Amino acid sequence: MKKTFTAFCLATLATLLAGAGTDAGAAARSEIERFLSAWHHAAAVADAEAYFGALAPGAIFLGTDIRERWTREELQEWAAPYFRRASAWVFTASRRRVYLSADGGTAWFDEDLHSASYWPCRGSGVLEKVAGRWLIRQYNLALTIPNESTAAIKPLVEAALKQQAKTGK
Repeated sequence: MKKTFTAFCLATLATLLAGAGTDAGAAARSEIERFLSAWHHAAAVADAEAYFGALAPGAIFLGTDIRERWTREELQEWAAPYFRRASAWVFTASRRRVYLSADGGTAWFDEDLHSASYWPCRGSGVLEKVAGRWLIRQYNLALTIPNESTAAIKPLVEAALKQQAKTGK
């Protein structure tokens, strides 16, 4: 009887702990969802402090152009004129998946983005929880191109790359 009771208690404890981990993961994913949506909103309303404050020092931002690989500080300098407008840029997530490390201190995500300036885009990144706050360590903004369109777009891309090589810009 004692062994049965002990086994029952251990099984109950294991179930409760597993549920707590799931709840903690769901809460963290929800927190990250809100964080990322607020980050995109900060760009939409040109709130430079909130936007760049969400990036960890030395964070890497990979833009849509092959030349766009910036640290937080470089991106902030480049984007300063955009953040002096009413809106820097607008991206809204239509789908997002968030994943957490086993210790809950690192997350990675991918998101489909809507933008009036472009066609559908995709973002992905890595976040780290620092002093109880999520910060973006790396973000990659990508233009999506349907496979059927690559043959038509390839000559335009090659011409632009050739021009960039000539001018060094």
